[in-house]
Amino acid sequence: MLTYVYRVTKYDPADRDQHGHYTGPEDTVSDHGEVEAAYLQAVAAFAGDTGIDHLVVREPGVRSLAHFGSEPAARGFGLDSLFPCGPAGFHDGAEVSLDVALELVRAMLRDSGAWCRLEREDTFAVHVGWDQYLYVSSSQPCEKALARTRELGLFPERMEVSPYAFEAEEGGVQRPADDDFWVGLHQAVATARAGVLEESYLEGASRWHHLTRDTIDSVRAGLAPRARLALWPPLSPDTDAVLEALPAERLVEGVWQDKDGHIHSVVVDEEEFPELTTRISTASAAALRSVYAGESTPLCTAVMPDRDGVLRARWCTEPTPSDWY
Repeated sequence: MLTYVYRVTKYDPADRDQHGHYTGPEDTVSDHGEVEAAYLQAVAAFAGDTGIDHLVVREPGVRSLAHFGSEPAARGFGLDSLFPCGPAGFHDGAEVSLDVALELVRAMLRDSGAWCRLEREDTFAVHVGWDQYLYVSSSQPCEKALARTRELGLFPERMEVSPYAFEAEEGGVQRPADDDFWVGLHQAVATARAGVLEESYLEGASRWHHLTRDTIDSVRAGLAPRARLALWPPLSPDTDAVLEALPAERLVEGVWQDKDGHIHSVVVDEEEFPELTTRISTASAAALRSVYAGESTPLCTAVMPDRDGVLRARWCTEPTPSDWY
């Protein structure tokens, strides 16, 4: 844990009530102008005081529960121009320059849909909370940065810890998707126990892959760094039976394979069941998954290690009682 933690905001502490709630005139959204620029200059000052010019993306995420017809708040979640390969470069462990890190902070201040922690291990961290609350942590006191932040019209306040600091999930598991995992996956696919791999490449975003003995290796080669994986049984070709299982109400995730072999998924409520029914009725195979904890359990889960075989991702997957490994 870093020694020096500061909450940096545009909210004057003099305008807080006895409970610490802000009651002043400042808006809770970015002005896309001078105040936003002041936030970015403050982060740059803290990074400079700490001697940081590169940061690492940790636990990146985007808005989830996307429904039919919805669009993200910003094209590509505000990431299109930040990485040479586009949004695909936004993954856990990606190293970015300070300039790119500042643009990620800007996207978070604007609530563009993308979020992450930006860190240099045991040295520096920055992330954005709700309502324009920025948290900066450093191994150094950053006296010059504090003075600069005040000059910019912002208010740095010392804290014990950021409320958005990473905390390990209780009860989670971190099985590496190593060679043994893939041997077991091959066996599960060959015996028709498994047929679909869910790749959670960001918090709130997944890709689905149809698995056969001939496609497993190519699927493996294309997975995002540090992605979380969940192995599921094959989709059902009896789409009528799948649709008959739709509940009368509540959220449900529909997963279907189109005629071209691509797998899609969407989380919907009862108001959007008619659209889901249309999609599944023309699909070659489909399944329904519950989004409620403990109601839909994959066969097995794992987390992708780095290229050197070391598992450095911090996020976990749900335990699976029916693990086959």
